[in-house]
Amino acid sequence: MGLRLYDTRTRRVRPFVPLRPGHVGVYVCGPTVQSPPHVGHIRTGLAFDLLRRWLTQSGLSVTFVQNVTDIDDKIIINADRAGTTVWELATRQTRAFDEAYRAVGVLPPTISPLATGHIPEMLEMISVLVERGFAYPGAGSVWFRVGAFADYGALSHQRPASMHPSPEAEPGKADPRDFALWKAVKPGEPSWSSPWGPGRPGWHLECSAMAGKYLGGVFDIHGGGLDLVFPHHENERAQTVCAAGGPAGGEMANYWMHIGLLTTGGTKMSKSLGNSFFVTDALATVRPQVLRYHLLSAHYRSSLEYSPQTLDESGAAHDRVETFVRNALDILGGPAEAAALAGTEAGQAGSAGPGTVAGTAAEGDLTPELVWSEFAAAMDDDLAVGRALAALFGAVSRGNQVLSKAHSRELAGWVDVTRRMLTVLGLDPVEQWPTAGAELRPALDSVMGILLDLRSSARARRDYTEADSIRSRLAASGVVIEDTPEGQRWHLS
Repeated sequence: MGLRLYDTRTRRVRPFVPLRPGHVGVYVCGPTVQSPPHVGHIRTGLAFDLLRRWLTQSGLSVTFVQNVTDIDDKIIINADRAGTTVWELATRQTRAFDEAYRAVGVLPPTISPLATGHIPEMLEMISVLVERGFAYPGAGSVWFRVGAFADYGALSHQRPASMHPSPEAEPGKADPRDFALWKAVKPGEPSWSSPWGPGRPGWHLECSAMAGKYLGGVFDIHGGGLDLVFPHHENERAQTVCAAGGPAGGEMANYWMHIGLLTTGGTKMSKSLGNSFFVTDALATVRPQVLRYHLLSAHYRSSLEYSPQTLDESGAAHDRVETFVRNALDILGGPAEAAALAGTEAGQAGSAGPGTVAGTAAEGDLTPELVWSEFAAAMDDDLAVGRALAALFGAVSRGNQVLSKAHSRELAGWVDVTRRMLTVLGLDPVEQWPTAGAELRPALDSVMGILLDLRSSARARRDYTEADSIRSRLAASGVVIEDTPEGQRWHLS
């Protein structure tokens, strides 16, 4: 059926058809770099990272643009409080966001434009809006005339008459609903020259100008957190559509995607409420791949609870998958050997696609190929990650059933399809998280070699009590010993 996505503007799940065949343009509203990133920011970034990975897996080329708002009221206020410059604060926090995204495996944007680097494009857009009667200057600022756009409110599904006035109670504003495109300079603030006097851009204008520059007047997907639907995205849509000549000129984005809120104790996580968790603090208590798993584990449009208990549950689930992959590859001799076995079996099976095997299960039973189909169908259904994870754990369950048996080709099929799904999720422990525990592996192998030699010696002198004791004590520590025709094997439970 192909990918289907929920569109906020039309309030329905629609078949996704790129405006340009084979290519997708995505614009995501990035951070306002006023302070360090919290885990709510990371959830939004991960949701779009998952979308991007699935689009790429589906054979599409993706231009992914995520801006950085490096000039804003809050940045100015926080810089003043910290006794530093706006530029120093913005640069430092931009680096903190980059490091946080990188820590959890978010792919870097194709383009990451800074708001302060696009003032000429913003001034040009304001001029067009003023010329067409959708904006007006007043007291050194320029305001968007909300009443001139009949379709205002269509994205957030509100009626203009029932909306709260804009909080910008500035001189020169004719209607309380109007919002600033250009803000007149205030003492001590950074400013740029403009036909209406020195000042700086309004927040909403920045994204319209940057999205248009890099993706064109109409592009495929515009996204951000659910809290951006109004007023930010509503205002973006209004000024962009009006600059293009009104609704007849086309929509700004073909699909609008919004990510559900992260909660703690059932309450929205936010800096203003004082209940947010900085990413650096979170990563001090949980592995980054576990944090990634947790923040991806709920459907992107739903809220997600963040607490020690939910993190522990996600950690246990993630570790079960990771342990299966590592144990299976140990038994098969490593990733290359497993891939060769999976490829051999795929060739014999005939019907299985590249990288999958039909396995040795009875006809009509669960196979790696069927699991991948279920996973793909879930991802195509508006990124239904719950069903996708069910397919993943189905593969892990079946793989664990053959883990200790001499069915190496069947095991290779299950670990292969598991890794394919994990790759889409950004969680493959071999390629995407290769250093997770890798520094301990040589020492662990050496210690296990000594223990297995001790157990072999005990069995050779018929001291089965000692041999069983070694095996039992290792089992209690999470290490399983298996006696096979090829000798002793060990893996984590």
